[in-house]
Amino acid sequence: MNKIKTVYMCFSTDMIHSGHIDIIRKAEKLGKLIIGVMSDEAVASYKRFPLLPFEERKTMFENIKGVYKVVEQETLSYKDILKKYKPDIVVHGDDWKAGFQKYLRDEVCTILATYGGELVEYPYSKNERYDEIERRTKSELSLPDIRRSRLRKMLTAKGLITALEAHDGITGLICEKTVISKNGGAHQFDAIWSSSLCDSTSEGKPDIELVDMTSRFRHVNEIMEVTTKPIIFDGDTGGLTEHFVYTVRTLERMGVSMIIIEDKTGLKKNSLFGTEVEQTQDSIENFSEKITAGKRAQKTKDFMICARIESLILDKGIADALTRAFAFTQAGADAIMIHSRKKDPSEIFDFIEKFRKKDVITPIVVVPTSFNTVTEEIFKEKGANIVIYANQLTRTSFPAMQAAAMAILENHRAKEADDMCMSIKDIITLIPEE
Repeated sequence: MNKIKTVYMCFSTDMIHSGHIDIIRKAEKLGKLIIGVMSDEAVASYKRFPLLPFEERKTMFENIKGVYKVVEQETLSYKDILKKYKPDIVVHGDDWKAGFQKYLRDEVCTILATYGGELVEYPYSKNERYDEIERRTKSELSLPDIRRSRLRKMLTAKGLITALEAHDGITGLICEKTVISKNGGAHQFDAIWSSSLCDSTSEGKPDIELVDMTSRFRHVNEIMEVTTKPIIFDGDTGGLTEHFVYTVRTLERMGVSMIIIEDKTGLKKNSLFGTEVEQTQDSIENFSEKITAGKRAQKTKDFMICARIESLILDKGIADALTRAFAFTQAGADAIMIHSRKKDPSEIFDFIEKFRKKDVITPIVVVPTSFNTVTEEIFKEKGANIVIYANQLTRTSFPAMQAAAMAILENHRAKEADDMCMSIKDIITLIPEE
């Protein structure tokens, strides 16, 4: 008697359409069908964050006739799954013959060859209706309630997330669409950082909380119109407590996921100046009251208030920073940001280690502007949860623009500047038509 072959195929989708059903029907005719459903973390690593969590996506496939078993595929790579189940046949669309998934295909072929397995590929389903479904799904991701909740979900799914600064629609699109392929996987930013420094700089104004909240909210709205990723808002000191509660309510209503406020008072000065300029740290009592008032003002459980601690910036030491961190979490802070102006990350690591001995749950945020040699993998290993690249797009844009302006002045024409420019076609491709 011929042995019934086992067949494996994997899905990341959270919305099943006729194209999926068609390939499932073809696959089940080849043998006993095992379907892998990618984990939330795996999906979020290379495409949009799934609207439906893993368990619900798994249940969808369990209820399709002809499916023998549904399992979790924790990574983009098929390696572990293939070694565990050794399917006779792997089924996939032919769309992975090129692009970043080609590495995955090559890996699958290599592993199948070790035990005589077979790869069966079917033409990828192309249909305007499927494209419309994906467009509608992306539109849903931009809705305030869905966008706001995604930061907490991504922290749970991934453990460590990254955010890149944006200060207008075009920089928001760069955050949204920049993806790099590496070793069969993909890497992209998880969230967008709305920086007060970069908002001020884009308007040619000093970073002293001169740009009012109405203008800051307008910048956020411009970003939200063209993106879907969660937004973390730089709230500076938060201002007066009476004003802060309204800021919280407005941001929450807009769909922002988190506000970060620093424990300083008076005229805001950039932290990287440290003790070179006069900076006054707020009392633990006053700042705790501000946090508590903000938490009382919010309407949902999704919105997060992060307390940014300036003790290391002001050379007050680890002990002071930890005392404040535990007090602020007790007051209701959903996360703690620890900052330093030193290139050596030792004091950041020391803080995280000591904080984690008493609190293993509260997310820790770092902004490695100065200690920029540390990789995300090391931050995750040490116990950090959010890495914010706070001003790199702004800082890289100015040298490029200045160089273009100087090239035009020096050569009395634009030819030399054109060599530095992104093509109009590429810009149009980046900007959505609808």
